[in-house]
Amino acid sequence: MLLLIGILLAVFVLPSPWGLVAIAIGAILDIAETGLFIWWSKRRKASVGVDALVGKTGVAVGELWPEGQVKVGGEIWKARCDGGCDAGQAIVVRAIDGLTLEVEPAT
Repeated sequence: MLLLIGILLAVFVLPSPWGLVAIAIGAILDIAETGLFIWWSKRRKASVGVDALVGKTGVAVGELWPEGQVKVGGEIWKARCDGGCDAGQAIVVRAIDGLTLEVEPAT
């Protein structure tokens, strides 16, 4: 509704050539803004779900010999580390098995 009022005001209030110029400039800016927002929203993929945890780093809450708990992204997860890991050591998530993270010590 506001767009229609703006177009009518531009046509009937502004002098003859300037009303059409104002409408054309407004249309160009609107199209450019829409294109920019579409480009901005598609520039990176959204990562969601537990698969987004693969490759993330965290810290071992307790000892992982071979199972225990780790904190990744502010959340505590059940984890398994085949090589073992001490409490407080940095870890990297390598895979996910159900709700158990397969981790290894960070280098």
